[in-house]
Amino acid sequence: MQLSRWMISLVALLALAGCGSRQAQEPERQPDEVKRQIVRLLPSKTADREGWANDIYVAFSAQQISTTTQNICAVLAVTEQESTFQADPSVPGLGKIAREEIDRRAAKMHIPRLLISGALELRSPNGKSYADRLNAVRSEKALSEIFDDFIGMVPLGKTLFDGFNPVHTGGPMQVSIAFAQANARNYPYTVDGSIRREVFSRRGGLYFGIAHLLGYPVSYTEPLYRFADFNAGWYASRNAAFQHAVSRASGISLALDGDLILHDAIMPGSTELAVRTLGKSLGMRNPTIRDQLELGDSLAFEDSKLYKRVFELAESAEGKPLPRAVLPGIVLKSPKITRTLTTAWFAKRVDERYQRCMARASGR
Repeated sequence: MQLSRWMISLVALLALAGCGSRQAQEPERQPDEVKRQIVRLLPSKTADREGWANDIYVAFSAQQISTTTQNICAVLAVTEQESTFQADPSVPGLGKIAREEIDRRAAKMHIPRLLISGALELRSPNGKSYADRLNAVRSEKALSEIFDDFIGMVPLGKTLFDGFNPVHTGGPMQVSIAFAQANARNYPYTVDGSIRREVFSRRGGLYFGIAHLLGYPVSYTEPLYRFADFNAGWYASRNAAFQHAVSRASGISLALDGDLILHDAIMPGSTELAVRTLGKSLGMRNPTIRDQLELGDSLAFEDSKLYKRVFELAESAEGKPLPRAVLPGIVLKSPKITRTLTTAWFAKRVDERYQRCMARASGR
């Protein structure tokens, strides 16, 4: 019985540890040793280095993710890219962005702007008008709190924004609030009000950010693709490579966005339609194709007949091996983004930070 439990733990550790499953693993270390390494690897100007190190260690420990140097540097690289180690980073022009979002929402619901302006002039619980608070807002945490007040206190607040808050990511790793809410079952801290609120804290933002970055098994040989997945969604890089193979096998051009199926649509998406054209060559009917494409959000997809046969067809047509991971071709869209950025840009920037961290760790 003891051996069986040990084997299960070892399998889980190998699945989660490392930025790629083929990296050499380090022996597990004592908590103080890990924290000292994190403190040493943090940027020199980081305030409360011990606090950051403790919150990062707790997130690793609670999720049973191995504290390898690779994993630590991956977390530090993403955090530096997303917030430069600020638990609640400021966003330039956030008040203007928020007001434009309110106006957009109101226009979509055919609510006059005059009515919205009147509602925003009402006093909020802190004594200031909502308009004044929006004008002065600098962080996503503060903006989220304004909207929560607005929904609960202002006439038309529920009509306009019930179940809607324009802040979708937050915290030092800018993790998705929806992801955090869906993965909060084993959260190790007492929740302060709501999971949304926890995301804006250092401890919560790191916990859920680390879960999103490292909390799923991959077969990638380079951390670059985990960084792309952090931006585009789990297995987006693997799925983009599959889409590339489908294009090569079928002759149909596809957007390499990592989305294999349209979950909420009546009609199949472009990737599914392209795979269907290969049905006879694959020896698979449409329902089976659909069932196996639905494995695209798990590692199990790589063991499916569909995945293997598509690559066989594509590599036969190309006469050479094809990559099993490709940076997704996604243009990033957000009111906060003022220039053209892509998932590939994000992944490469994070990877540069990761490589510098690894160099510091090895004393180079």
